[in-house]
Amino acid sequence: MKNLKALLLLIMSATLIMGCQSKQEKVNKELIRFIKKFDSVYIPLYKSSNLASWNASVSGKPDDFKKSEDLQMQLVKLWADKESLKKLEKIRVSGMITDSLLARQLDVLFRNFLMAKADTAKLNATVRMSSMIEQKYGNFRAEVKGKKLTDNEVEDILKHSKDINAQKEVWNAQKKIGPVVAADIIALVKKRNEVAKDLGFSNYHEMSLTLGEQDPKEISRLFEQLDSLTSSAFAEVKGEIDDYFVKYYSLKSKDELRPWNYQNRFFQEAPKIYDLDLDKYYQGKDLESIDKSYYAGIGLPIDDMIKKSDLYAKAGKNQHAFCSDIDREGDIRVLCNIVPNEIWMGTMLHEFGHAVYFRGIDHNLPFILRDAAHTFTTEAIAEMFGRFSTNPQWIKDMTGISDEEKMKIADNSLKTLRIQQLVFSRWAQLMYRFEKSMYENPDQDLNKLWWDMAEKYQGLKRPEGRNEPDWATKIHIALYPCYYHNYLLGELLASQLYYYMTTNIIKSDDYKFQSFAGNKEIGNYLKTKVFSPGLKYYWNDMIEKATGEKLTPKYYAKQFVK
Repeated sequence: MKNLKALLLLIMSATLIMGCQSKQEKVNKELIRFIKKFDSVYIPLYKSSNLASWNASVSGKPDDFKKSEDLQMQLVKLWADKESLKKLEKIRVSGMITDSLLARQLDVLFRNFLMAKADTAKLNATVRMSSMIEQKYGNFRAEVKGKKLTDNEVEDILKHSKDINAQKEVWNAQKKIGPVVAADIIALVKKRNEVAKDLGFSNYHEMSLTLGEQDPKEISRLFEQLDSLTSSAFAEVKGEIDDYFVKYYSLKSKDELRPWNYQNRFFQEAPKIYDLDLDKYYQGKDLESIDKSYYAGIGLPIDDMIKKSDLYAKAGKNQHAFCSDIDREGDIRVLCNIVPNEIWMGTMLHEFGHAVYFRGIDHNLPFILRDAAHTFTTEAIAEMFGRFSTNPQWIKDMTGISDEEKMKIADNSLKTLRIQQLVFSRWAQLMYRFEKSMYENPDQDLNKLWWDMAEKYQGLKRPEGRNEPDWATKIHIALYPCYYHNYLLGELLASQLYYYMTTNIIKSDDYKFQSFAGNKEIGNYLKTKVFSPGLKYYWNDMIEKATGEKLTPKYYAKQFVK
Protein backbone atom coordinates (compact mmCIF):
# COMPACT_ATOMS: atom_id res chain seq x y z
CA MET A 1 0.00 0.00 0.00
CA LYS A 2 2.82 2.38 0.95
CA ASN A 3 4.54 1.65 -2.34
CA LEU A 4 1.32 2.36 -4.22
CA LYS A 5 0.89 5.72 -2.45
CA ALA A 6 4.48 6.67 -3.21
CA LEU A 7 3.97 5.74 -6.84
CA LEU A 8 0.79 7.83 -7.06
CA LEU A 9 2.57 10.82 -5.50
CA LEU A 10 5.43 10.42 -7.96
CA ILE A 11 3.00 10.29 -10.89
CA MET A 12 1.12 13.35 -9.62
CA SER A 13 4.39 15.29 -9.16
CA ALA A 14 5.57 14.33 -12.62
CA THR A 15 2.21 15.39 -14.06
CA LEU A 16 2.40 18.77 -12.31
CA ILE A 17 5.97 19.31 -13.46
CA MET A 18 5.08 18.40 -17.03
CA GLY A 19 2.06 20.71 -16.84
CA CYS A 20 4.20 23.60 -15.59
CA GLN A 21 6.81 22.92 -18.22
CA SER A 22 4.11 22.78 -20.89
CA LYS A 23 2.65 26.09 -19.72
CA GLN A 24 6.09 27.66 -19.51
CA GLU A 25 6.93 26.48 -23.01
CA LYS A 26 3.66 27.94 -24.26
CA VAL A 27 4.33 31.35 -22.68
CA ASN A 28 7.91 31.36 -24.01
CA LYS A 29 6.68 30.62 -27.52
CA GLU A 30 4.07 33.36 -27.18
CA LEU A 31 6.78 35.91 -26.33
CA ILE A 32 9.04 34.70 -29.14
CA ARG A 33 6.16 35.10 -31.64
CA PHE A 34 5.44 38.57 -30.29
CA ILE A 35 9.07 39.65 -30.69
CA LYS A 36 9.28 38.24 -34.21
CA LYS A 37 6.14 40.06 -35.30
CA PHE A 38 7.22 43.26 -33.56
CA ASP A 39 10.68 43.18 -35.16
CA SER A 40 9.18 42.78 -38.62
CA VAL A 41 7.57 46.21 -38.22
CA TYR A 42 9.97 47.94 -35.85
CA ILE A 43 13.31 47.26 -37.53
CA PRO A 44 12.57 48.83 -40.96
CA LEU A 45 10.74 51.72 -39.29
CA TYR A 46 13.66 52.30 -36.89
CA LYS A 47 16.12 52.46 -39.77
CA SER A 48 13.94 54.76 -41.89
CA SER A 49 13.32 57.11 -38.96
CA ASN A 50 17.01 57.41 -38.07
CA LEU A 51 17.98 58.03 -41.68
CA ALA A 52 15.31 60.72 -42.08
CA SER A 53 16.42 62.41 -38.85
CA TRP A 54 20.02 62.36 -40.09
CA ASN A 55 19.06 63.89 -43.43
CA ALA A 56 17.06 66.65 -41.72
CA SER A 57 19.97 67.52 -39.42
CA VAL A 58 22.34 67.75 -42.38
CA SER A 59 20.10 69.70 -44.76
CA GLY A 60 17.92 71.79 -42.45
CA LYS A 61 15.16 71.56 -45.08
CA PRO A 62 11.51 71.72 -43.93
CA ASP A 63 10.58 68.76 -46.17
CA ASP A 64 13.25 66.61 -44.54
CA PHE A 65 12.07 67.60 -41.08
CA LYS A 66 8.49 66.77 -42.08
CA LYS A 67 9.52 63.31 -43.27
CA SER A 68 11.45 62.73 -40.04
CA GLU A 69 8.47 63.92 -38.00
CA ASP A 70 6.07 61.59 -39.84
CA LEU A 71 8.30 58.56 -39.26
CA GLN A 72 8.76 59.43 -35.59
CA MET A 73 5.00 59.53 -35.23
CA GLN A 74 4.79 56.08 -36.78
CA LEU A 75 7.22 54.90 -34.12
CA VAL A 76 5.09 56.57 -31.46
CA LYS A 77 2.05 54.76 -32.84
CA LEU A 78 3.89 51.44 -32.74
CA TRP A 79 4.96 51.88 -29.11
CA ALA A 80 1.49 53.14 -28.17
CA ASP A 81 -0.30 49.93 -29.13
CA LYS A 82 -2.47 49.01 -26.14
CA GLU A 83 -2.99 45.38 -27.22
CA SER A 84 0.76 44.83 -27.31
CA LEU A 85 1.08 46.22 -23.80
CA LYS A 86 -1.68 43.90 -22.56
CA LYS A 87 0.11 40.88 -24.03
CA LEU A 88 3.41 41.84 -22.48
CA GLU A 89 1.78 42.54 -19.10
CA LYS A 90 0.15 39.11 -19.18
CA ILE A 91 3.44 37.39 -20.02
CA ARG A 92 5.29 39.44 -17.39
CA VAL A 93 2.79 38.66 -14.62
CA SER A 94 2.92 34.92 -15.43
CA GLY A 95 6.51 34.73 -14.19
CA MET A 96 7.11 31.98 -16.71
CA ILE A 97 9.99 33.62 -18.61
CA THR A 98 13.13 32.22 -16.99
CA ASP A 99 15.55 32.40 -19.93
CA SER A 100 17.75 35.43 -19.14
CA LEU A 101 17.91 36.75 -22.72
CA LEU A 102 14.16 36.46 -23.24
CA ALA A 103 13.49 37.99 -19.83
CA ARG A 104 15.72 40.96 -20.66
CA GLN A 105 13.91 41.52 -23.96
CA LEU A 106 10.59 41.36 -22.13
CA ASP A 107 11.77 43.95 -19.62
CA VAL A 108 13.03 46.37 -22.28
CA LEU A 109 9.94 45.97 -24.44
CA PHE A 110 7.57 46.37 -21.50
CA ARG A 111 9.16 49.66 -20.38
CA ASN A 112 8.95 51.01 -23.93
CA PHE A 113 5.35 49.88 -24.44
CA LEU A 114 4.25 51.65 -21.27
CA MET A 115 3.75 54.60 -23.62
CA ALA A 116 0.57 52.81 -24.67
CA LYS A 117 -1.00 54.11 -21.47
CA ALA A 118 -0.67 57.64 -22.81
CA ASP A 119 -2.99 59.38 -25.25
CA THR A 120 -1.57 58.87 -28.76
CA ALA A 121 -2.66 62.37 -29.74
CA LYS A 122 -0.49 63.77 -26.93
CA LEU A 123 2.50 61.69 -28.02
CA ASN A 124 2.12 62.86 -31.60
CA ALA A 125 1.85 66.43 -30.40
CA THR A 126 5.21 66.16 -28.60
CA VAL A 127 6.82 64.92 -31.82
CA ARG A 128 5.38 67.79 -33.88
CA MET A 129 6.34 70.37 -31.26
CA SER A 130 9.89 69.02 -30.98
CA SER A 131 10.32 69.04 -34.76
CA MET A 132 9.15 72.66 -34.99
CA ILE A 133 11.53 73.75 -32.22
CA GLU A 134 14.44 71.86 -33.79
CA GLN A 135 13.94 73.72 -37.06
CA LYS A 136 14.01 77.05 -35.23
CA TYR A 137 17.29 76.16 -33.54
CA GLY A 138 18.77 74.81 -36.76
CA ASN A 139 18.00 77.92 -38.76
CA PHE A 140 18.91 80.50 -36.12
CA ARG A 141 22.12 82.47 -36.45
CA ALA A 142 23.24 85.21 -34.07
CA GLU A 143 23.42 88.56 -35.85
CA VAL A 144 25.86 91.33 -34.94
CA LYS A 145 26.10 94.57 -36.93
CA GLY A 146 24.25 92.96 -39.83
CA LYS A 147 26.51 89.91 -39.95
CA LYS A 148 25.15 86.47 -39.16
CA LEU A 149 27.43 84.33 -37.02
CA THR A 150 27.63 80.56 -36.64
CA ASP A 151 27.99 79.06 -33.17
CA ASN A 152 31.67 78.43 -33.95
CA GLU A 153 32.15 82.13 -34.73
CA VAL A 154 30.31 83.17 -31.56
CA GLU A 155 32.49 80.90 -29.46
CA ASP A 156 35.63 82.17 -31.20
CA ILE A 157 34.80 85.82 -30.40
CA LEU A 158 33.95 85.05 -26.76
CA LYS A 159 37.12 83.01 -26.42
CA HIS A 160 39.61 85.43 -27.95
CA SER A 161 38.23 88.96 -27.67
CA LYS A 162 39.43 91.22 -24.85
CA ASP A 163 36.82 93.82 -25.77
CA ILE A 164 34.15 93.43 -23.08
CA ASN A 165 31.57 95.42 -25.05
CA ALA A 166 32.08 93.23 -28.11
CA GLN A 167 31.74 90.11 -25.96
CA LYS A 168 28.52 91.39 -24.44
CA GLU A 169 27.08 92.25 -27.86
CA VAL A 170 27.83 88.78 -29.24
CA TRP A 171 26.58 87.06 -26.08
CA ASN A 172 23.31 89.00 -26.23
CA ALA A 173 22.91 88.27 -29.95
CA GLN A 174 23.25 84.54 -29.37
CA LYS A 175 20.69 84.69 -26.54
CA LYS A 176 18.04 86.03 -28.91
CA ILE A 177 17.07 82.47 -29.79
CA GLY A 178 15.59 82.26 -26.26
CA PRO A 179 12.45 84.38 -26.83
CA VAL A 180 11.96 82.65 -30.20
CA VAL A 181 11.55 79.20 -28.63
CA ALA A 182 10.77 79.72 -24.92
CA ALA A 183 6.96 79.63 -25.13
CA ASP A 184 7.14 76.59 -27.42
CA ILE A 185 9.42 74.78 -24.96
CA ILE A 186 7.13 75.49 -21.99
CA ALA A 187 4.17 74.17 -23.98
CA LEU A 188 6.20 71.07 -24.86
CA VAL A 189 7.21 70.56 -21.21
CA LYS A 190 3.56 70.67 -20.17
CA LYS A 191 2.58 68.24 -22.91
CA ARG A 192 5.36 65.86 -21.85
CA ASN A 193 4.09 66.09 -18.28
CA GLU A 194 0.60 65.15 -19.46
CA VAL A 195 2.07 62.04 -21.08
CA ALA A 196 3.96 61.18 -17.88
CA LYS A 197 0.83 61.54 -15.75
CA ASP A 198 -1.06 59.22 -18.12
CA LEU A 199 1.59 56.63 -17.23
CA GLY A 200 1.23 57.20 -13.50
CA PHE A 201 4.28 59.43 -12.92
CA SER A 202 4.37 62.81 -11.22
CA ASN A 203 6.11 64.45 -14.16
CA TYR A 204 8.19 63.78 -17.26
CA HIS A 205 11.53 64.08 -15.45
CA GLU A 206 10.59 61.32 -13.02
CA MET A 207 9.24 59.21 -15.88
CA SER A 208 12.34 59.60 -18.04
CA LEU A 209 14.72 58.47 -15.32
CA THR A 210 12.54 55.60 -14.16
CA LEU A 211 11.91 54.18 -17.63
CA GLY A 212 15.65 54.55 -18.29
CA GLU A 213 16.36 52.18 -15.37
CA GLN A 214 17.48 54.97 -13.04
CA ASP A 215 15.99 55.56 -9.60
CA PRO A 216 15.25 59.32 -9.41
CA LYS A 217 15.98 59.35 -5.67
CA GLU A 218 19.30 57.58 -6.21
CA ILE A 219 20.31 60.07 -8.91
CA SER A 220 19.40 62.99 -6.64
CA ARG A 221 21.47 61.49 -3.83
CA LEU A 222 24.39 61.06 -6.20
CA PHE A 223 24.17 64.68 -7.33
CA GLU A 224 24.07 65.82 -3.71
CA GLN A 225 27.19 63.74 -3.10
CA LEU A 226 28.90 65.22 -6.15
CA ASP A 227 27.87 68.73 -5.13
CA SER A 228 29.51 68.20 -1.76
CA LEU A 229 32.52 66.54 -3.37
CA THR A 230 33.23 69.34 -5.86
CA SER A 231 32.00 72.55 -4.22
CA SER A 232 35.19 73.45 -2.33
CA ALA A 233 37.51 72.48 -5.18
CA PHE A 234 35.35 74.45 -7.63
CA ALA A 235 35.27 77.51 -5.37
CA GLU A 236 39.07 77.40 -5.35
CA VAL A 237 39.43 77.22 -9.15
CA LYS A 238 36.60 79.74 -9.69
CA GLY A 239 38.57 82.18 -7.54
CA GLU A 240 41.63 81.49 -9.68
CA ILE A 241 39.57 82.07 -12.84
CA ASP A 242 38.18 85.36 -11.54
CA ASP A 243 41.60 86.61 -10.46
CA TYR A 244 42.91 85.83 -13.92
CA PHE A 245 40.11 87.73 -15.70
CA VAL A 246 40.38 90.80 -13.48
CA LYS A 247 43.93 91.19 -14.80
CA TYR A 248 43.08 89.99 -18.32
CA TYR A 249 40.38 92.64 -18.80
CA SER A 250 42.10 95.28 -16.63
CA LEU A 251 39.16 95.46 -14.22
CA LYS A 252 39.12 96.91 -10.71
CA SER A 253 37.46 93.92 -9.01
CA LYS A 254 35.74 90.56 -9.49
CA ASP A 255 32.37 92.26 -9.07
CA GLU A 256 32.71 93.66 -12.59
CA LEU A 257 32.84 90.21 -14.20
CA ARG A 258 29.73 89.06 -16.09
CA PRO A 259 28.73 85.79 -17.82
CA TRP A 260 30.02 86.89 -21.24
CA ASN A 261 33.54 87.28 -19.83
CA TYR A 262 34.12 83.55 -19.29
CA GLN A 263 34.99 82.67 -22.90
CA ASN A 264 31.92 80.61 -23.82
CA ARG A 265 28.17 80.99 -23.93
CA PHE A 266 27.24 79.02 -20.81
CA PHE A 267 30.43 78.69 -18.75
CA GLN A 268 30.12 74.96 -19.38
CA GLU A 269 33.74 74.75 -20.51
CA ALA A 270 36.75 76.00 -18.59
CA PRO A 271 38.21 79.26 -19.89
CA LYS A 272 41.85 79.32 -20.96
CA ILE A 273 43.58 80.80 -17.93
CA TYR A 274 46.91 79.00 -18.09
CA ASP A 275 49.86 79.79 -20.32
CA LEU A 276 48.91 77.05 -22.73
CA ASP A 277 47.87 77.17 -26.36
CA LEU A 278 46.73 73.69 -27.31
CA ASP A 279 45.08 74.92 -30.51
CA LYS A 280 48.50 75.35 -32.13
CA TYR A 281 49.09 71.60 -32.06
CA TYR A 282 46.00 71.07 -34.22
CA GLN A 283 46.10 74.10 -36.52
CA GLY A 284 46.79 73.00 -40.07
CA LYS A 285 46.32 69.37 -39.10
CA ASP A 286 43.82 66.92 -40.58
CA LEU A 287 41.67 66.01 -37.59
CA GLU A 288 40.04 63.20 -39.56
CA SER A 289 43.41 61.53 -40.16
CA ILE A 290 44.47 61.90 -36.52
CA ASP A 291 41.18 60.39 -35.36
CA LYS A 292 41.44 57.48 -37.81
CA SER A 293 45.04 56.79 -36.86
CA TYR A 294 44.32 56.79 -33.13
CA TYR A 295 41.31 54.51 -33.22
CA ALA A 296 42.99 52.10 -35.64
CA GLY A 297 45.97 51.96 -33.28
CA ILE A 298 43.85 50.70 -30.39
CA GLY A 299 42.10 48.14 -32.58
CA LEU A 300 38.88 50.10 -33.15
CA PRO A 301 39.06 51.28 -36.81
CA ILE A 302 36.62 53.98 -37.94
CA ASP A 303 37.50 54.52 -41.63
CA ASP A 304 34.15 53.38 -43.05
CA MET A 305 32.23 55.40 -40.46
CA ILE A 306 34.25 58.52 -41.34
CA LYS A 307 33.23 58.09 -45.01
CA LYS A 308 29.53 58.10 -44.13
CA SER A 309 29.80 61.05 -41.75
CA ASP A 310 29.21 64.78 -42.34
CA LEU A 311 31.98 66.67 -40.59
CA TYR A 312 32.08 70.27 -41.87
CA ALA A 313 29.78 73.28 -41.47
CA LYS A 314 27.27 74.33 -44.12
CA ALA A 315 24.17 76.50 -44.31
CA GLY A 316 21.10 75.05 -42.59
CA LYS A 317 23.01 72.18 -41.02
CA ASN A 318 22.74 71.41 -37.31
CA GLN A 319 25.61 73.33 -35.69
CA HIS A 320 26.26 70.84 -32.94
CA ALA A 321 27.73 67.32 -32.95
CA PHE A 322 26.26 63.86 -32.49
CA CYS A 323 26.65 60.22 -33.48
CA SER A 324 23.82 58.17 -34.97
CA ASP A 325 23.64 54.39 -35.20
CA ILE A 326 21.31 54.30 -38.19
CA ASP A 327 20.47 50.60 -38.35
CA ARG A 328 22.25 48.72 -35.50
CA GLU A 329 23.95 46.72 -38.23
CA GLY A 330 27.00 48.88 -38.94
CA ASP A 331 25.73 52.08 -40.59
CA ILE A 332 27.09 54.52 -38.01
CA ARG A 333 27.56 58.22 -38.77
CA VAL A 334 28.91 61.29 -37.02
CA LEU A 335 27.79 64.87 -37.56
CA CYS A 336 30.32 67.59 -36.69
CA ASN A 337 31.28 71.10 -37.76
CA ILE A 338 35.01 70.78 -37.31
CA VAL A 339 37.72 73.39 -37.53
CA PRO A 340 41.34 72.54 -36.64
CA ASN A 341 41.47 73.37 -32.95
CA GLU A 342 41.60 71.54 -29.62
CA ILE A 343 37.87 71.72 -28.91
CA TRP A 344 36.95 70.05 -32.19
CA MET A 345 39.73 67.49 -31.81
CA GLY A 346 38.15 66.57 -28.49
CA THR A 347 34.72 66.53 -30.09
CA MET A 348 35.89 64.20 -32.88
CA LEU A 349 37.41 61.83 -30.33
CA HIS A 350 34.19 62.06 -28.32
CA GLU A 351 31.75 61.37 -31.14
CA PHE A 352 33.77 58.52 -32.60
CA GLY A 353 33.96 57.13 -29.07
CA HIS A 354 30.19 56.74 -29.37
CA ALA A 355 30.71 55.26 -32.83
CA VAL A 356 33.16 52.53 -31.78
CA TYR A 357 30.85 51.61 -28.89
CA PHE A 358 27.91 51.13 -31.26
CA ARG A 359 30.12 49.25 -33.71
CA GLY A 360 31.29 46.90 -30.95
CA ILE A 361 27.85 45.78 -29.79
CA ASP A 362 27.30 42.10 -30.58
CA HIS A 363 25.14 42.00 -33.71
CA ASN A 364 24.02 38.50 -32.79
CA LEU A 365 22.02 39.94 -29.92
CA PRO A 366 18.27 40.38 -30.45
CA PHE A 367 17.65 43.72 -32.19
CA ILE A 368 16.04 45.38 -29.17
CA LEU A 369 19.18 44.65 -27.11
CA ARG A 370 21.64 46.04 -29.69
CA ASP A 371 22.10 49.24 -27.77
CA ALA A 372 24.39 50.60 -25.06
CA ALA A 373 23.88 49.29 -21.52
CA HIS A 374 22.69 52.81 -20.76
CA THR A 375 22.96 56.15 -22.50
CA PHE A 376 25.55 57.27 -19.93
CA THR A 377 27.77 54.22 -20.54
CA THR A 378 28.28 55.27 -24.14
CA GLU A 379 28.83 58.83 -22.90
CA ALA A 380 31.55 57.46 -20.62
CA ILE A 381 33.47 56.02 -23.57
CA ALA A 382 33.03 59.22 -25.58
CA GLU A 383 34.14 61.38 -22.65
CA MET A 384 37.15 59.20 -21.81
CA PHE A 385 38.47 59.50 -25.36
CA GLY A 386 37.45 63.16 -25.66
CA ARG A 387 39.71 64.03 -22.71
CA PHE A 388 42.79 63.03 -24.68
CA SER A 389 42.80 66.19 -26.81
CA THR A 390 44.33 68.01 -23.80
CA ASN A 391 46.53 65.10 -22.65
CA PRO A 392 50.26 65.87 -23.19
CA GLN A 393 51.14 62.22 -23.79
CA TRP A 394 48.37 61.84 -26.35
CA ILE A 395 49.40 65.05 -28.11
CA LYS A 396 52.97 63.74 -28.32
CA ASP A 397 51.87 60.33 -29.59
CA MET A 398 49.43 61.68 -32.18
CA THR A 399 50.94 64.99 -33.36
CA GLY A 400 54.64 64.25 -32.95
CA ILE A 401 55.73 66.91 -30.48
CA SER A 402 59.00 66.22 -28.65
CA ASP A 403 59.43 64.86 -25.13
CA GLU A 404 60.76 68.26 -24.16
CA GLU A 405 57.63 69.97 -25.50
CA LYS A 406 55.43 67.39 -23.76
CA MET A 407 56.99 68.10 -20.39
CA LYS A 408 56.89 71.82 -21.04
CA ILE A 409 53.08 71.74 -21.38
CA ALA A 410 52.41 68.84 -19.00
CA ASP A 411 51.63 70.75 -15.80
CA ASN A 412 49.30 73.27 -17.43
CA SER A 413 47.70 70.57 -19.61
CA LEU A 414 46.78 68.47 -16.59
CA LYS A 415 45.56 71.54 -14.69
CA THR A 416 43.47 72.46 -17.75
CA LEU A 417 41.78 69.05 -17.72
CA ARG A 418 41.14 69.30 -13.97
CA ILE A 419 39.62 72.75 -14.19
CA GLN A 420 37.54 71.67 -17.17
CA GLN A 421 36.08 68.76 -15.22
CA LEU A 422 35.28 70.92 -12.19
CA VAL A 423 33.66 73.64 -14.33
CA PHE A 424 31.64 71.03 -16.22
CA SER A 425 30.54 69.24 -13.05
CA ARG A 426 29.00 72.47 -11.74
CA TRP A 427 27.35 73.18 -15.09
CA ALA A 428 25.86 69.68 -15.01
CA GLN A 429 24.50 70.40 -11.52
CA LEU A 430 22.73 73.46 -12.92
CA MET A 431 21.28 71.58 -15.87
CA TYR A 432 20.07 68.61 -13.83
CA ARG A 433 18.49 70.71 -11.10
CA PHE A 434 16.95 73.25 -13.47
CA GLU A 435 15.24 70.58 -15.58
CA LYS A 436 14.04 68.69 -12.50
CA SER A 437 12.50 71.87 -11.08
CA MET A 438 11.11 72.97 -14.46
CA TYR A 439 9.19 69.72 -14.94
CA GLU A 440 7.96 69.85 -11.35
CA ASN A 441 6.54 73.34 -11.98
CA PRO A 442 6.77 74.76 -15.54
CA ASP A 443 4.69 77.80 -14.52
CA GLN A 444 7.29 79.18 -12.12
CA ASP A 445 9.59 82.06 -13.09
CA LEU A 446 12.05 80.00 -15.13
CA ASN A 447 14.14 83.06 -16.04
CA LYS A 448 14.80 83.72 -12.35
CA LEU A 449 15.29 80.02 -11.57
CA TRP A 450 18.00 79.77 -14.23
CA TRP A 451 20.06 82.63 -12.86
CA ASP A 452 19.48 81.63 -9.23
CA MET A 453 21.03 78.28 -10.04
CA ALA A 454 23.79 79.78 -12.18
CA GLU A 455 24.79 81.89 -9.21
CA LYS A 456 24.63 78.98 -6.76
CA TYR A 457 26.34 76.25 -8.78
CA GLN A 458 28.54 78.20 -11.20
CA GLY A 459 29.31 81.30 -9.19
CA LEU A 460 28.15 83.55 -12.04
CA LYS A 461 26.78 87.04 -11.47
CA ARG A 462 23.48 87.57 -13.27
CA PRO A 463 23.31 90.60 -15.59
CA GLU A 464 21.56 93.53 -13.93
CA GLY A 465 17.89 93.90 -14.77
CA ARG A 466 17.91 90.96 -17.16
CA ASN A 467 14.64 89.06 -17.47
CA GLU A 468 15.03 86.94 -20.59
CA PRO A 469 14.55 83.18 -21.14
CA ASP A 470 18.27 82.46 -21.27
CA TRP A 471 17.56 78.86 -20.21
CA ALA A 472 15.85 78.35 -23.57
CA THR A 473 19.08 79.07 -25.46
CA LYS A 474 20.42 75.64 -24.42
CA ILE A 475 19.16 73.25 -27.08
CA HIS A 476 19.34 70.18 -24.83
CA ILE A 477 16.54 71.47 -22.57
CA ALA A 478 14.11 71.35 -25.48
CA LEU A 479 15.30 68.52 -27.66
CA TYR A 480 17.29 66.18 -25.39
CA PRO A 481 15.26 66.40 -22.19
CA CYS A 482 16.27 64.95 -18.83
CA TYR A 483 19.53 63.72 -20.34
CA TYR A 484 22.26 66.04 -19.12
CA HIS A 485 22.87 64.27 -15.83
CA ASN A 486 24.07 61.31 -17.88
CA TYR A 487 27.06 63.32 -19.06
CA LEU A 488 28.26 63.64 -15.48
CA LEU A 489 27.55 59.99 -14.71
CA GLY A 490 29.55 59.26 -17.86
CA GLU A 491 32.47 61.27 -16.50
CA LEU A 492 32.43 59.13 -13.34
CA LEU A 493 32.51 55.93 -15.37
CA ALA A 494 35.14 57.35 -17.72
CA SER A 495 37.50 57.80 -14.77
CA GLN A 496 36.61 54.37 -13.40
CA LEU A 497 37.43 52.71 -16.74
CA TYR A 498 40.58 54.81 -17.21
CA TYR A 499 41.94 53.74 -13.82
CA TYR A 500 40.97 50.11 -14.39
CA MET A 501 42.68 49.90 -17.79
CA THR A 502 45.80 51.75 -16.61
CA THR A 503 46.13 49.40 -13.63
CA ASN A 504 45.13 46.11 -15.23
CA ILE A 505 45.97 46.40 -18.94
CA ILE A 506 48.78 48.96 -19.10
CA LYS A 507 49.90 47.66 -15.67
CA SER A 508 51.08 51.07 -14.58
CA ASP A 509 50.59 53.31 -11.58
CA ASP A 510 51.16 56.43 -13.70
CA TYR A 511 47.68 57.85 -14.13
CA LYS A 512 48.81 61.11 -15.70
CA PHE A 513 50.73 60.18 -18.83
CA GLN A 514 48.53 57.58 -20.50
CA SER A 515 47.14 57.85 -24.02
CA PHE A 516 46.56 54.14 -24.81
CA ALA A 517 47.89 54.95 -28.30
CA GLY A 518 48.88 51.86 -30.28
CA ASN A 519 47.65 49.42 -27.62
CA LYS A 520 45.19 47.02 -29.20
CA GLU A 521 44.58 45.33 -25.84
CA ILE A 522 42.64 48.46 -24.87
CA GLY A 523 40.27 48.05 -27.81
CA ASN A 524 39.92 44.33 -27.16
CA TYR A 525 39.04 44.90 -23.49
CA LEU A 526 36.44 47.55 -24.35
CA LYS A 527 34.89 45.44 -27.12
CA THR A 528 34.70 42.34 -24.93
CA LYS A 529 33.70 43.77 -21.56
CA VAL A 530 31.85 47.02 -22.33
CA PHE A 531 30.64 47.16 -25.95
CA SER A 532 29.72 43.59 -26.86
CA PRO A 533 27.13 42.98 -24.09
CA GLY A 534 24.99 45.82 -25.43
CA LEU A 535 21.77 46.05 -23.42
CA LYS A 536 22.01 42.44 -22.28
CA TYR A 537 22.62 43.43 -18.66
CA TYR A 538 21.37 46.12 -16.30
CA TRP A 539 23.93 48.94 -16.58
CA ASN A 540 25.43 48.60 -13.09
CA ASP A 541 25.79 44.85 -13.55
CA MET A 542 27.72 45.46 -16.78
CA ILE A 543 29.99 47.97 -15.01
CA GLU A 544 30.65 45.50 -12.19
CA LYS A 545 31.46 42.72 -14.65
CA ALA A 546 33.83 45.05 -16.54
CA THR A 547 35.63 46.70 -13.61
CA GLY A 548 34.94 44.57 -10.55
CA GLU A 549 32.95 47.41 -8.95
CA LYS A 550 29.62 49.09 -9.43
CA LEU A 551 29.61 52.74 -10.52
CA THR A 552 31.54 54.84 -7.99
CA PRO A 553 32.67 58.49 -7.87
CA LYS A 554 35.95 57.65 -6.08
CA TYR A 555 38.07 57.47 -9.25
CA TYR A 556 36.67 60.76 -10.53
CA ALA A 557 37.57 62.27 -7.16
CA LYS A 558 41.08 60.79 -7.32
CA GLN A 559 41.60 62.18 -10.80
CA PHE A 560 40.12 65.66 -10.52
CA VAL A 561 39.10 66.70 -7.01
CA LYS A 562 41.87 65.77 -4.59
